[in-house]
Amino acid sequence: MPDPDAGRTTSPAEPRVSRARRTFGPAVLAGLAGGGAAAVGGHRAMLAVPQETLTAAGGLPLGLAERSAQFALSGALALVVLACWGVLLVTRGVVRRVVAVLAALAAAGVVAVVVTGGFLQDEDAAADLAVRLGLNGAAISVERTSWLWLTLAGGLLALAAAVVAVRNLRSWPEMGTRYDAPGAETPHSQARPEDQSNLDLWKSLDDGDDPTAD
Repeated sequence: MPDPDAGRTTSPAEPRVSRARRTFGPAVLAGLAGGGAAAVGGHRAMLAVPQETLTAAGGLPLGLAERSAQFALSGALALVVLACWGVLLVTRGVVRRVVAVLAALAAAGVVAVVVTGGFLQDEDAAADLAVRLGLNGAAISVERTSWLWLTLAGGLLALAAAVVAVRNLRSWPEMGTRYDAPGAETPHSQARPEDQSNLDLWKSLDDGDDPTAD
């Protein structure tokens, strides 16, 4: 049987496209894992007043919920990231690119909220907690909880995955047109060359031809 690839020249862009396609699985997993971690951590206590600090300032023993601060916006943005990855898997073309950019912006928002609230404005958060605990004028310190670090790590991972998606989206596999609404199928004549070859193969199988026969 003649070799169908005989005499075929390899385009310089093909290795680059192949490498880009290989980023699909890892990027999707990273995006979902990062978004999920940020969504869980974003709804937990990010900063907390240690009990010993509260006692020294004259406060009563309290549970973590009463002496902690949350950044709920980070959790909400993480849910947007997860939703974007779900939409990205079932869309194509311009819509898919817009959703990927939105995922990157939402992930960047998660990181910005955590860094701002947990590092740049932690003293303001401590003052707000002192007022809430009835310790007006008392100088109390707060500590960063493991949830803050989880949310920050998840946001950074989701951001990296979204950036990879934006850069390589054109080379990633797309959902087949069989799932489109009636009348939305792409005409065979307008399909990309690699898609045309796949369509021809499936058409020959439907007609009962054996493409492996001599």
